[in-house]
Amino acid sequence: MSRILIVEDEPAILRGLADNLRFESYEVLTAADGPSGYAALKEHKPDLIILDLMLPKMSGYDVCRRARAEGIVTPILMLTARGEEADRVRGLDLGADDYVSKPFSLPELLARVRALLRRTQRTVLDELRFDDVIVDFRRYEARRAGSEVDLTRKEFGMLRLLASRAGEVLTRDELLTEVWGQESYPTTRTVDNHVLSLRTKLGSEHLVTIHGVGYKWAP
Repeated sequence: MSRILIVEDEPAILRGLADNLRFESYEVLTAADGPSGYAALKEHKPDLIILDLMLPKMSGYDVCRRARAEGIVTPILMLTARGEEADRVRGLDLGADDYVSKPFSLPELLARVRALLRRTQRTVLDELRFDDVIVDFRRYEARRAGSEVDLTRKEFGMLRLLASRAGEVLTRDELLTEVWGQESYPTTRTVDNHVLSLRTKLGSEHLVTIHGVGYKWAP
């Protein structure tokens, strides 16, 4: 369960955010001013901070600046006044990761929370070993029982993504977005073909099909 710290001095916004995030199954901590927010950040080490910029006693800018100066890399989602571009730029320059303008759309804020958590919690593999297979993602080399296996760049990319998020089901659309990006957007059938090719080349039973959804890597 991801832990989120909300630092916000407006009680209605603080309560609404906390209730909705708890409904989404996050663990939520709250603070109503800069010093208590900074203390909670240091003590509880949340996975994400939702940080209002205009706080009493210590501004959100100062909280962000102090955190980054001390090497704290926890992602920060800023809450800014609508239309205040200078505030957003200043906050991002100080090390914040993203922002939402007040009054904000709750679905948009939740989407940004999920995106930031995915980005920071994702593990990138340099090497994968299973059965008689060794895959070196840095050199784009793969061997099975000591013999070289010829994988395409996309096959390396799919395998790395799935193994990095072992046990998590990835939809075909997620795989397309992460591996193929914006280039000549292929169809979901392309994902199925690449999974089949990986199974043929590596002889692995770790690539599991979740029917009607997508695929996962089973360690």
